[in-house]
Amino acid sequence: MSKRIVIALGGNALGNTPYEQLALVTETAKPIVDLIEQGNEVIIAHGNGPQVGMINLGMSTAAEAGAIKSDMPFPECGAMSQGYIGYHLQNAIGNELAERGMHKDVATVVTQVLVDENDPAFQNPTKPVGAFYDKETADRIAAEKGYTMVEDAGRGYRQVVPSPKPIDVIEKNTVNALLKDGCVVITVGGGGIPVVRRDGKLYGTPAVIDKDFASAKLAELIHADALVILTAVDRVCINWGKPDQKSLDEMTVAEAERYCGEGHFAPGSMLPKVKAAISFAQTGGQAIIASLENAGKAVRGESGTVVHL
Repeated sequence: MSKRIVIALGGNALGNTPYEQLALVTETAKPIVDLIEQGNEVIIAHGNGPQVGMINLGMSTAAEAGAIKSDMPFPECGAMSQGYIGYHLQNAIGNELAERGMHKDVATVVTQVLVDENDPAFQNPTKPVGAFYDKETADRIAAEKGYTMVEDAGRGYRQVVPSPKPIDVIEKNTVNALLKDGCVVITVGGGGIPVVRRDGKLYGTPAVIDKDFASAKLAELIHADALVILTAVDRVCINWGKPDQKSLDEMTVAEAERYCGEGHFAPGSMLPKVKAAISFAQTGGQAIIASLENAGKAVRGESGTVVHL
C-alpha cells in the first residue's frame, strides 16, 4: 500500500560546495525515486548548515571589503540556500525519474515556517552562523548591528542566532495542492525560513530552525503516514562507542525520552533526530531513523530504528 512519506535528508546527502553537492545528489536521488516508483507520495526536506553559512560568509566578506553595499540578512540567506539546494535536488530527482520512464513534476517550495516570538530560544541564542572574526571586529559588529557574538571553539568570534521550535508551515496548503497534482515536493529546506506574525503580517527573523523538527511539524500538518529521518548510520544506538553499544530496531516514545534524559545521544547529532521522531510519533505517525541507502528498506520495516507510541 502506498504511503505519504516525508524524508528529512541529513547533511551527509549534500556537499560542501555546489560542485560536490551536484555530484552527490545524483546518488541521493536514486533511493528517493525507488520510493516514488513503489507508488509512494514523497516530500523531501533537507538541511542547509554548510550552505547557508557559505552564503552568509560570502555576503559578509563582500560587505566588509566594500564590494557590495550591505551584507545579506539571515532570512534571505536561508531563502537563497533553499533555492539552490532545491534546484540541485529537483534536477537530480527529475533526471532519475526520466531515466526510468516516469513522468512526474518535481517542485521546490521556498518555505516560511512560523515560530513564536516568545519562544525561550530567542532569549538564549546558541546557533553559530557566518564568518569568524577577531574580538575587536566582533565587538564593533555587535555594537553596530545588535548581533550576539560569542567565541567559538578557539577559532574566533561568530554571530549566534536563536533556534526556536516550529509551530506552523505557512505554505502547507501549497504543498498539499502540489501533492494532489502528483508532484514530488521539496520543502522546509534548512528548517524553513523562520517568520513571526505581528499584526496579521509575517516578518522574517534571524534564527535557524532545526530541519528535523521542521520536517516533523510538516509531516504532522500534511497528515503523512511516515517521517523518515535519514542520517549517516543505519540505526540509533545507545552506549555509542562503548563496549556495550547496542543498536535499536525500535523505541517507544517513553523509551526514547528516557534515553534522551540519560544522555545517550549527542546534542549536535542524534539528539535532535530522536526528539523530532518523538514529536511525530506522539501524533500517531510512524517515525523512522535510518541511513540514506536503506531508505526503502526502512519504509518496508526491514531497516532503521522505528519510534512509535
